[in-house]
Amino acid sequence: MLEKLLARLHLADPPETPMPPADAQHALGALLVRVAKADKTYLFSEIHEIDHLLADLNGLNPVEAAQLRAQCEKLEAAMPDSGALAQILQPGISEADKEAFVRALWAVAGADGVRHESERLVVALAHEALGMATDRAEALRGPD
Repeated sequence: MLEKLLARLHLADPPETPMPPADAQHALGALLVRVAKADKTYLFSEIHEIDHLLADLNGLNPVEAAQLRAQCEKLEAAMPDSGALAQILQPGISEADKEAFVRALWAVAGADGVRHESERLVVALAHEALGMATDRAEALRGPD
């Protein structure tokens, strides 16, 4: 009887989540996820910070921000090159937006209380791809 019940539950494969578009909103989110995962951990404090930033930057409520982050996690896993993700952001964004993006990357890098060298490398790749000078990106970092 249990086998019949289990067989009914497995009638079809679960639906596959589609790949999100590689637009600026998703690319930024994917970079935020990439920074969080750069030190080989993905902690709740980093996830919470990403959700908070995505909500603020995109005018989303907490549920919408978490859904966007989940889509960005999928894009991050599919795109191996951090520079390519950052280049999606490049066209048509203002200096103020670039600064907001880099500030957000630094916020996620420090969300667990430690900024690892691997996280700094992802931020560096991103700010270079955005055409931002290293000294300006460092100034946006804030205190360690």
